[in-house]
Amino acid sequence: MVSSYPAPERKLYQKIADRLREYIVQGDFKVGSRLPPERDLTQLLGVSRPSLREALIALEIEGSIEIKMGSGVYVAARVHEGGARTVTLGESPSELMQARALIEGEAVVLACMHGKKSDHRYLKDCIDAMRASIKANRPPLEDDRKFHHRLAKMTGNSALVRIITSLFDERHSPISSHLSEHSENPGTWDAAVIEHEAILHALECKDVIAAQTALRQHLLRSEARWLGALEAE
Repeated sequence: MVSSYPAPERKLYQKIADRLREYIVQGDFKVGSRLPPERDLTQLLGVSRPSLREALIALEIEGSIEIKMGSGVYVAARVHEGGARTVTLGESPSELMQARALIEGEAVVLACMHGKKSDHRYLKDCIDAMRASIKANRPPLEDDRKFHHRLAKMTGNSALVRIITSLFDERHSPISSHLSEHSENPGTWDAAVIEHEAILHALECKDVIAAQTALRQHLLRSEARWLGALEAE
């Protein structure tokens, strides 16, 4: 029996990855060669740099290309044949961070209004734990999650807690996890800790505007660090 449900719409990074793979298969980009610079690929494909970078990550996951940080992107020895389609690897990282900035940027208003000193102490403990993990050369992702989860709980809205936590946990999708391997390091995490401190300071002062600004800047800067790491012109 044929399903009456429409097939889910393919994500933009999947469509871009498919187009890049076709260029490789038809010989425009030779095996072992370096792909053209980002600025040329974005013009060729008519896409934005964030979308292109997500497509490159998808192609690296499937093994069609290799991203060499500081050097460029190279066509792998084994490329999926023509007709192959990039599978869904999770939500678009750029769209994910934009959604988080939108939703958490509003939720932090309630967190600022309803937060108690005990909540602020908890957030401070999360920041201290993040800093300790960075010093020990461990990614502080779990304490980062606890920080944002507590912010969501401070709203007093269980639906927001579920949505915000779900969006955060999308970081574990194949495309987001692989992107993190390229982009995260002690320096990027140090920047995130400073941004968390700005959020906490605004919450302690009950300054709604400052809290919104700090939270949104943190997530948008995180997006820039995440996707900006692939720049290799």
